[in-house]
Amino acid sequence: MHLTKNRFHQLIFYILISFLIIFNGGNYDLYPQFNFVLIGSFFLYCFTDLNYKAHIKKIFFNNKKIILIYIIFLSYLIFQILPFPIELIKFFSPSKYKFFFDLEYDNFSSISLDPSKTYFNFLNYISLILFLIIFKTIFYKEKHILNFYYFLIISGFFTSIIAVYFYLIGNPDFLFISNINYKNAATGFFVNRTVFACFLNLCFLAGLEYLSYIDFIKNKKKDNFFTKIYLRIFLLFITIGIITSFSRIGNFLFLSIIILYLLNQFFFKQKKNNFIFYSLILIIFFDILIFGIYFGGLEMINRFAFLKNEFENYLSDNSLILAASRGDLAVFGFNQIKNFFLFGYGAGSFEILFKNFYPSTGIYYANHAHFDIIEFMGEFGIIGMTILFLTIFECCKKIKFDNLKNLYLFFFLFIILFFDFSFHIFLIQIIYSLLLSINLKGI
Repeated sequence: MHLTKNRFHQLIFYILISFLIIFNGGNYDLYPQFNFVLIGSFFLYCFTDLNYKAHIKKIFFNNKKIILIYIIFLSYLIFQILPFPIELIKFFSPSKYKFFFDLEYDNFSSISLDPSKTYFNFLNYISLILFLIIFKTIFYKEKHILNFYYFLIISGFFTSIIAVYFYLIGNPDFLFISNINYKNAATGFFVNRTVFACFLNLCFLAGLEYLSYIDFIKNKKKDNFFTKIYLRIFLLFITIGIITSFSRIGNFLFLSIIILYLLNQFFFKQKKNNFIFYSLILIIFFDILIFGIYFGGLEMINRFAFLKNEFENYLSDNSLILAASRGDLAVFGFNQIKNFFLFGYGAGSFEILFKNFYPSTGIYYANHAHFDIIEFMGEFGIIGMTILFLTIFECCKKIKFDNLKNLYLFFFLFIILFFDFSFHIFLIQIIYSLLLSINLKGI
């Protein structure tokens, strides 16, 4: 196959995403800087090409309102990092001022409780829009989108093989792969099993989309039978990876996507896709039941019924925050919103906030609130959330809500925002945004 200029650029794009997958979803502190330099350099390199430059200008012109609001949001993150005299902090963030007053601190400070984390988040949010612009610039044909789906499928397949292999041998730590927290669950390159399961669910979604469109986009004279068989094998391993993650939310999202696509085949799809239908049936009766019981026994059913467990956590009357259940952390995060109502406590600063109140608690549960919408509201405050909401609202005007992929993505977003913290992981933000950006109106 001849390596054209555009294919070369797509290859670079795949490599950048692969770095994120391998290095814990980009969740290491120094990785945002490394990633920003790479994607920023790649963006400038693409901008030197006249055709790409014209395409990028068109994207800016067609989406200038969204980009303008997003730039205001990025400026707001800089505002959270800037050092201010302590008297101004008293106005901007009375709760943080109280911390300093108790310590008899009389110097300059930022609004953010953890300026370095907010700085890393700032770089991530810049990288996010650069990834999106480059994606829309170099993946401009239907076959390009199909190849991107295939890349995600291969990535999920490869990651699942690694994860299941390490799970079967007892999850030892290996090089940069740390399995200390999950000795009895598959996590792949990730340090958290739910993030791993969410990533695989997005890869599985890409697989179903690939199977839905391969016969319409590929050369109809070419027999795609063997390609579909390969895809079925890849989806099998992705399924095993999700099951062996033992993530309740991950398994629930997995079952949801299967049900959604089956309902679409039964009631809404005018032209039935028999291969997808039979593949989904096989996944339910062979992959989930047989492999699920083999790897997880009867606990498999409990993993799918995650909502029962989550509501019990949130509704429990447990005042001992040291127990650190999801419900405890969600209540703690919600109570802190009113203390940092206007400007928030800074993107990525939840762990510092938690430790300020409970310094003797271990860090295992202190990294995130396990309730993304509450954590985002606390980080950005009412002002930052308003700016972010306006950006999302403008984006929603371009989204086709009758598209099955987009329908599942919004369901995925709802579940994660209200029951997990995976949207604070940069890789999930990137893959989600790229999938949602496909077939946007006006671009």
